[in-house]
Amino acid sequence: MEIVDISRDILKTPVYPGDPECYIDNAKSIRAGDDCNLNALYTCLHTATHVDAPSHFIGGAGNVESLPLDLFIGDCCVVEAPPGPITGAFAEQHFPWSGCERLLIKGNGFAHLMESSAYYIADSGIKLVGIDAPTIGTHGTNDVIHKALLGAGVPIIEGLDLSLVEPGRYFLLAQPLKISGVEAAPLRAVLVKEHLFWSGR
Repeated sequence: MEIVDISRDILKTPVYPGDPECYIDNAKSIRAGDDCNLNALYTCLHTATHVDAPSHFIGGAGNVESLPLDLFIGDCCVVEAPPGPITGAFAEQHFPWSGCERLLIKGNGFAHLMESSAYYIADSGIKLVGIDAPTIGTHGTNDVIHKALLGAGVPIIEGLDLSLVEPGRYFLLAQPLKISGVEAAPLRAVLVKEHLFWSGR
């Protein structure tokens, strides 16, 4: 079984411009004479690899704890896209692959959806979309892109690390942390290439 970690480190990943910085609060330290090591993490929920729930951009919509876990576990497709805007024409030609409900977009951290491609994905039957950029949209259209997907019930994973992943089909495990009442949550995402419960065929 080959497992590929496609998550980014919360403390080593630059925060999105304007978001609060992350840090560790060292409450106890064995080196300092305490009986154990004890740390607290302060982080923006949109730092590194995370999922956006509908309430991120839609008032009164569902929070992270309302997202069905089966969306984050199962067959997925990794598709490569050129850096820059992903047009509706590109999406129509390359997304989705037959029978694949989870789409991960590899754009070397610089690809982003346009409004046309966001609506195409929202109408395509894809149930989960992820990207290796800090955000799936771009300045000026980020709210429109998010609302198109989240309004259709498609959670968005942002900040993936797909640098070591070739395009193809995988088994995805990417459960968000269980945090009630919030619009986003960190997750540890991995791809499995082959396993007894999934052959990739």
